[in-house]
Amino acid sequence: MLWALAKKVKPFNSLLEIGCGTGYVLEGISRAWPQIELHGSEYYEEGLEHARKRIPNAQLKQLDATRMQEVERYDIVGAFDVIEHIEQDETVLRNLTRALRPGGSLVVTVPQHRWLWSQVDEYACHVRRYSRAELVEKAQRAGLQVSYVSSFVSLLVPLMWLSRKRANKQHDPMGEFNIPRWLNQSLEMLMRLELGLIKAGVRFPIGGSLLMVATKP
Repeated sequence: MLWALAKKVKPFNSLLEIGCGTGYVLEGISRAWPQIELHGSEYYEEGLEHARKRIPNAQLKQLDATRMQEVERYDIVGAFDVIEHIEQDETVLRNLTRALRPGGSLVVTVPQHRWLWSQVDEYACHVRRYSRAELVEKAQRAGLQVSYVSSFVSLLVPLMWLSRKRANKQHDPMGEFNIPRWLNQSLEMLMRLELGLIKAGVRFPIGGSLLMVATKP
């Protein structure tokens, strides 16, 4: 996300992250852009309690994104692995578009490919996994102009698919995250390689996740 904010949007002075949780991503943004006006919202107050300790310089509030009413308030709005949890995703996209200033950008990440659906998604309370065409179409219907779309977590797709094919009623959905240290380090190396390729201009056709940048005219 930090790379997309640095390379795929215009310089910005204000940013809102919806669904900021405990503030992990906002903390990284705060370190990279310490001078900006930083906002975060979260549906659950428990997450905000941790976020306030982590990023005291951010303006944080409890918010239901389906009822968001702000108008032309932010240069950037980020929704990182958020809208897949919400039935009314198009309502949220319209609300986020309205909250952007003209020329501002929405940066979104979502899980991708219905054929990767498994108990892991159910455990995470996902409503859907997106196709590229679906996400782009919904963004355009919300009044946005899509400027960049790329799959990521692409080099790990074969492993993800095999892991999820094993899922059955006896399978622990969290087992996918319980991996040996050596394997975790190998996967981290693959992800660093993938990021380098994306920075070099490679756009992967498939991937466990999807990144989209779209601008409000």
